[in-house]
Amino acid sequence: MKLSQFRFRLPEERLALEPPHKVFKNDDGTEEKVYRRDECRMMVVHRKSQTIDMFEKDAEGNDTDRFIQFRSIIDYFDEGDVMVLNDTKVFPARLFGTKEKTDAKIEVFLLRELNEELRLWDVLVEPARKIRIGNKLFFEDDGPMVAEVIDNTTSRGRTLRFLYDCPHDEFKEELFALGTAPLPRYIIDKREATPDDMENFQTIYAKNEGAVTAPASGLHFSRELMKRLEIKGVNFSFITVHCGLGAFDSIEVEDLTKHKMSSEQIIIHDDACRVVNAAKENGHHICAVGVSTMRATESAVGTDGLLKEYEGWTNRFIFPPYEFGLADRMVANFYHSESTMLMATAAFGGYDLIMEAYQKAIEHEYNFGCYGDAMLILDD
Repeated sequence: MKLSQFRFRLPEERLALEPPHKVFKNDDGTEEKVYRRDECRMMVVHRKSQTIDMFEKDAEGNDTDRFIQFRSIIDYFDEGDVMVLNDTKVFPARLFGTKEKTDAKIEVFLLRELNEELRLWDVLVEPARKIRIGNKLFFEDDGPMVAEVIDNTTSRGRTLRFLYDCPHDEFKEELFALGTAPLPRYIIDKREATPDDMENFQTIYAKNEGAVTAPASGLHFSRELMKRLEIKGVNFSFITVHCGLGAFDSIEVEDLTKHKMSSEQIIIHDDACRVVNAAKENGHHICAVGVSTMRATESAVGTDGLLKEYEGWTNRFIFPPYEFGLADRMVANFYHSESTMLMATAAFGGYDLIMEAYQKAIEHEYNFGCYGDAMLILDD
């Protein structure tokens, strides 16, 4: 397929800058926001019948004027079904500092730690043209956190050595205390990250630290919803995919077969495989929550259709046409035009049906992006 087939016009106001929330006024006149992550809208796409549901039904099965909310996902799953979830944990990757001598403002985006002992980190810097090998960067006015640029890796990429002499755990704690939530640029360009974002930009089941962006489709799950699903008998299989920024890379080629995805680290243990494979062998539904999860499971599924243990990296690029080997259901968000996440969603749900769903989403003012609304794709 061609890149231009995934191009659409998204009104700027449809990009969600915050999660679903309600604002309450206190007695002193101040306002308080209460975030309710499972109260976003959820569009339900049926890929076999080629139908799309947006509204709740009345007793006679007719559409009402109330949009389906994500918390209603429980109505589409039965005892024994499995949701595969990405339990990666986002760390506060965006730091702000100054360059030595000039005091020029700089932004450092932490990607991954390269060497614990030497305090080496792979990072992105802005403005890149001003940050050269040998420069020292300061992250506090009078604090001890200083880094030296020791290598150029890409046009914006650098390797930093942090000059901080203390136990590693203490260093990480101090470093992360200086950081903010690594919200996507389309949000940061509109507003600053807040302390609330470090909680909101994290799934409630996050466990294994290593992501620099959230597995956004998992952000819709609240603790209450997870408990209700558990009581109903829906099982969870947790895998780890350390989400990087590759999904946000712009595609520079019209022919999608020529695009190369950046790699992401995957860890799938035996216990996750046992939950998924037992359900599949007994005829239950397997739902991949998010594109990162789908890419990982498709990288680790065997020719027998069962999930295998896996520890390594994947650069799997999923776009139509694609034959999926494991999941028969998927939870997705509404993604940007020409994005690899949209392409993976279209591969699973069918190109024409998903693009129709996107058009309906724009017409009915659904919210797009990591803090936006959700889509549930069913194989019926």
